[in-house]
Amino acid sequence: MNNTTNELEITVTVNGQTFTDTVPVRMHAADYIRHTLGLTGTHVGCEQGVCGMCTLEVDGAVVKSCLLLAVQLDGAAVRTVEALSDADRLSALQEAFRRNHALQCGFCTPAFLAIAKSLEQHDRQIAESEIRDEISGVLCRCTGYEGIVRAIANYLESSGKTQKIPEMSS
Repeated sequence: MNNTTNELEITVTVNGQTFTDTVPVRMHAADYIRHTLGLTGTHVGCEQGVCGMCTLEVDGAVVKSCLLLAVQLDGAAVRTVEALSDADRLSALQEAFRRNHALQCGFCTPAFLAIAKSLEQHDRQIAESEIRDEISGVLCRCTGYEGIVRAIANYLESSGKTQKIPEMSS
């Protein structure tokens, strides 16, 4: 640790790529992801862990990155929304969101996508009520959540992780 600048060197793997950076010890993980790495899909809302906009995956766990310091990412594997698809094509999860009208303004969408992606790690079927519980930490002022729940359920159903819930009609 550099006592005059209060910075630490961290090494973190983000979306499969390893980065080594010197960061201020008080920098939030969300700010590191957005401003240092330039991955702006992780949004910042309340900066208090309430809205969930900064949700991403760290070492397989869904976390609110505004509640973590960048130095806590040292040695971690992080997955952001940018890892979901190739630049020119939607992933199956993103396509489920599109088909089910699960986004409006899009500000909360990366957080919902991070949660949905983490749900496929379960070794059992996930009930609709569990999906609702899992996404309850992300606030959306536009959609009413029905399309989001349906999109996640449809995506999980394609891998046998939930029972079929009808898609919304186009």
